[in-house]
Amino acid sequence: MTAQHPTPAPSSRAGSSSGASARGPRVVIIGAGIVGANLADELAARGWTDVTVLDQGPLPLTGGSTSHAPGLVFQINTSRTMTKLAAYTVAKLTDLDAFTPVGGLEVATTPERLAELHRKHGWGRSWGIDAALLDPAEAAHRFPLLDAEKVLGALHIPSDGLASAVRAVDALIARAGARGVRFIGGTRVTGVDVRDGRVRGVRVVSSAAAPDAAEDTLGADVVVSCAGFWGQQVGDLVGLPVPLLPMAHQYATTTSLPELAQVPRPDRMNTVLPILRHQDRDLYYRQLGDRLGIGSYAHRPLPVNVADIPRTDPAAVAPDAMPSRLGFTAEDFEPSWKESIQLLPALGAAEIADGFNGVFSFTPDGGSLVGESPHARGFWMAEAVWVTHAAGVARSVAELLVDEHTEVDLHELDLARFERIQLEDDYVRETAAQNFVEVYDIIHPLQPRLSPRDLRLSPFHPRQVQLGAVFLEAGGWERPHWYEANASLVDALPAAWAPRPRDPWAARFHSPIVAAEAHATRTSLAMYDMTPLKRVEVSGPGACALLQHLTTGKIDKSVGAVTYCLALDVAGGIRSDLTVARIDEELFQVGLNGGIDLDLLARAADDARTAGGPPVTVTDITDTTCCIGFWGPNARAALAPLTDADLTNAGLRYFRGATIGVAGAAVRALRLSYVGELGWELYARTEDGLSLWDALWEAGRPYGVVAAGRAAFNALRLEKGYRAWGTDMTTEHGPEAAGLGFALSPTTPVDYVGRAAAAQRTDPVRLTCLTVDDGVSVPLGKEPVLVDGRPGGYVTSAAFGYTIGRPVVYAWLPNGLDVGDPVTIEYFGRPVAATVAAEPLVDPAGERLRA
Repeated sequence: MTAQHPTPAPSSRAGSSSGASARGPRVVIIGAGIVGANLADELAARGWTDVTVLDQGPLPLTGGSTSHAPGLVFQINTSRTMTKLAAYTVAKLTDLDAFTPVGGLEVATTPERLAELHRKHGWGRSWGIDAALLDPAEAAHRFPLLDAEKVLGALHIPSDGLASAVRAVDALIARAGARGVRFIGGTRVTGVDVRDGRVRGVRVVSSAAAPDAAEDTLGADVVVSCAGFWGQQVGDLVGLPVPLLPMAHQYATTTSLPELAQVPRPDRMNTVLPILRHQDRDLYYRQLGDRLGIGSYAHRPLPVNVADIPRTDPAAVAPDAMPSRLGFTAEDFEPSWKESIQLLPALGAAEIADGFNGVFSFTPDGGSLVGESPHARGFWMAEAVWVTHAAGVARSVAELLVDEHTEVDLHELDLARFERIQLEDDYVRETAAQNFVEVYDIIHPLQPRLSPRDLRLSPFHPRQVQLGAVFLEAGGWERPHWYEANASLVDALPAAWAPRPRDPWAARFHSPIVAAEAHATRTSLAMYDMTPLKRVEVSGPGACALLQHLTTGKIDKSVGAVTYCLALDVAGGIRSDLTVARIDEELFQVGLNGGIDLDLLARAADDARTAGGPPVTVTDITDTTCCIGFWGPNARAALAPLTDADLTNAGLRYFRGATIGVAGAAVRALRLSYVGELGWELYARTEDGLSLWDALWEAGRPYGVVAAGRAAFNALRLEKGYRAWGTDMTTEHGPEAAGLGFALSPTTPVDYVGRAAAAQRTDPVRLTCLTVDDGVSVPLGKEPVLVDGRPGGYVTSAAFGYTIGRPVVYAWLPNGLDVGDPVTIEYFGRPVAATVAAEPLVDPAGERLRA
């Protein structure tokens, strides 16, 4: 079965000239597991064949997680991205004759899990994966060992199945090797050469050599770490923090089961039963001939120190002696064995024949890690990738390297998505371990982590606590969702604004108080803490040119101008939306969507310096400044007495800014409003934050000012049709399709990134506004939307629109729908009628904003 692998000595690459050749740049991939082998194959298919894949273990059974992975592939995920990556993996492994589509079966033993399976069935319809809901008898028919009396229902996915990771790697090595890719086993990477901020090569030594053996060097223009749970150690070679925690996960094999011995097994996988998940007890099962393999996440977290794992024997790795297979802790598996017998009574006559604790990679949010080092250009990572998504991730990394954009949006996987505090060792250890515990839990979209908390507090936090803020968490920030101090306002609301009853799922992490906060914003005045939103200063002689190159708006305007614009990729997809305020001739404040945007700007500034252009500096000012959204019809009346600045329309127009004095503090006042009401974003130094809050609060008292939270903020922005990047649109969508064509400046002389591509895009879908006909059902996002009874798209954002008195939904739907057309949202399997609506639903002429 093992292919013949070309294994030239590492020194054969040392004398290569730098720079790209006709076969592409010189690429070194660290790790020949399922990800590294797939990446080599994807690069070779795109013409990059000057590729060397290194592994410290032997080929193809290297001893990493790939070598022992059980191979269960369940495709449907809450994430569209991860589902698409899994679907591509299934297709590619099928082509490699390394996948058996036995189907997937997920059972529910509690009402909560049954409801979750209905929700998951909806995700399948949203993402294009066929699935069916089964009753207990149908589930037992597909998996005869199942006790139908213990099951309330099941979800069946016919295209799920079993991947043979080792077989796939062997086939990939043969195919990529035939195209010129070199695979070298028994070789350990000891260093990465970086000069002038760029990768130049890797230092290697034989895995069998003594620790002090002489190193050899392989020249490289691009290095990609696909080292699995060794990823942190590889990242250390270039000083790149990798938020990854190796964890041990239990897997056991039973003795022979007579019930399975009678089942014909016509395929090479020795399997006919579907793969099975019992997520209520953190268990999964697969057939192995007349035995069952059982995987468990039900045990205590078992973090692994990679330094304690012995090095791979480069000569051979016996299946029971892999570095990634740790000793089985039978006491941890005992509860799972008892639960398994309850679900599958035939196991009562069997025993555990063998088992091991396999090492896998976990991250703080459960996502993979894909991206380039900010300090060592050309050094990339594709880590924390399971077999389920391996080929999809590899294809995406190859697309990034070769084409500079991906077919499937990757922002959920981008290494730059983490804040600095989320890269600290203590944070990674705690959150990754908790992610292991919750891997099969039912997680509400708004559910915050319980620990660690209070990591990042705005200067307004003491006042927010006094007002009874209910905090959720994002990026380490504590963010008020609503304030209990406003509870007394609910009963005084006009009848049209009265909160509607919600179903139990939509009612979680919600309060009727949100209606009062939305009402106060629309009718008088509210204060919003906008501090957690990332912002940077871009300064220097090259600042304007850099921003103009990266964004779609006209940036070279007068001092005080504020521009809403997009950042596109080379295919015209939306990388982000930004707000750029010109503070001075060579100073801009830019509102970002997160660390990925900061990474984009910082790289562009670095490229400009390298090219000898005018100096430009990008500075993250999020932690040294704060922001209050001061919004409502009475915002001007309340703010005017606190400043000598002219706040009239003539003095400070909509989408203009100025530095003004407010209660003794220097404040950048930008006349913007994400809730659709008159007002300002008021930025100040962190040390001035609390006094600014107090001054604004006191000035607002005559107008009944309230502190309002993110729930009201989200509802109000949807009524105004304001998009949220990463939720409503991503790189998979063009500006016109997203309803943001107005952000493409026709007068900008600069050929900004993606300009020509955006003009040529013809997206088949459009972001569409809907209202819910029954006036009460509130989807939470990702639900399928049926057009003429067939899946046509999916929900992005939704909230109750208090101003219009019914839920507001945005969804990607086919072009051609008209205002008034009916559609159906599938909510936990229940049809919810909705109607296409003209947007924005509130103040379409923008009169409130420009008052």
